Amino acid sequence: MKINTLFRYSMIFLIIAVNVGCDQISKSAVRKNIEYHENIQVVGDNIVLTKVENSGAFLSLGDSLAPWAKNLLLTAFPSLTLLILLFWLFSHNPGKWALFGMCCIVGGGIGNIFDRMVYGSVTDFLFIQYGFFRTGIFNAADVSITAGILVIVGQQLLRNR
Repeated sequence: MKINTLFRYSMIFLIIAVNVGCDQISKSAVRKNIEYHENIQVVGDNIVLTKVENSGAFLSLGDSLAPWAKNLLLTAFPSLTLLILLFWLFSHNPGKWALFGMCCIVGGGIGNIFDRMVYGSVTDFLFIQYGFFRTGIFNAADVSITAGILVIVGQQLLRNR
């Protein structure tokens, strides 16, 4: 194995591990220190910490599905997708920014799937509101996934200029 390949693989593992680690550490702190639906204002009403358990996907989509369908659509299918993405990361060289973005997506996905498998739901805790902009309640894994997507889209837009 060449040194460049070893370095690349190490970076893939490191970026994914940092994303999973930040997600799991933040969720653990929230589980231990914040009561359900407690509101802790971080920046006025604009950034608020509140603990909820999301047994669905984004914005609780799929929450009312039958357990077998929920396991298939929210755990099995995303796990398979992440395994394919991991294989792709190790077998292709998309460029450093696309690689970084994909690692963030994989790391965030692993963080949320881990929660789903261990706790049966995903702990969400962060809410942002500023003027007309308002989010749902989300977590660090969601930030990783969104950041990864933005990096990839931004890189593609800049490359196409």
